[in-house]
Amino acid sequence: MLAINQLSDEELFALLQGGNHGAYTEIYKRYSRLLYLQAYKKLGEREMAMDFTQDLFTTLWVKRSEIHIKTLSAYLYTSLRNRTLDYFANRILKHNYISFVENYEFQQNDLADHLIREKQLMQMIDKEIAALPKKMRHVFEMSRKEHLSHKEIALKLDLSEQTVRKQIQNALKIMRPKLGVLVVFYCLM
Repeated sequence: MLAINQLSDEELFALLQGGNHGAYTEIYKRYSRLLYLQAYKKLGEREMAMDFTQDLFTTLWVKRSEIHIKTLSAYLYTSLRNRTLDYFANRILKHNYISFVENYEFQQNDLADHLIREKQLMQMIDKEIAALPKKMRHVFEMSRKEHLSHKEIALKLDLSEQTVRKQIQNALKIMRPKLGVLVVFYCLM
C-alpha cells in the first residue's frame, strides 16, 4: 500500500470524503502555501490571505461529503478566486452604501439648514417691508407679493405709473443697505 503522501489528488479526495484526517492533512500540505501566496497576491494583506486560506480549508473539511469535483487543484483555486471576488464585490458594495448614506444625510441636513435659513431671511425681509412708510409698503407688496405690474398698481391705487415705479425704487433703496449684508451672510452660511 502507498504512503498517503504518494497518493494522487483524486485518491486523497476520495479518502477525505470518507472523513480521513490524514488525507485532509496531506491536501493541506500540498496546497495551503500555494493558495496563501495566490490570496496574498490578490489581497495584498498577509493576515487576510491567511484567513482566506484557512476558511477555504475549513469549508473543504466541513462540506467534504457535499463536494463533487473532477480536479482538486482546480476546485481549490476556483474557490479561492471566488472568495476574493466576493470580498471585493462586498467591499465595493459597502463603500457605495456608506457613501450613499453619508451623502443622503448631508443632503438632508443641508436641505433642512437651507430651509431654516430661508425662513429666517424671509422673516427679516418681511420685517423690513413692515418698517416702510404705509403707502410705499402697500405699493411694494402689490408689486412683489401680488405680482402686479406697475400699470395694474397705478390703476388700482389711482396713481401714475411713474409714481408706482418711484415708490418701488425708494423701497428698494431703503431695504438694500439693511438686507444686503444679511443676504450675503446667509448665502455664505
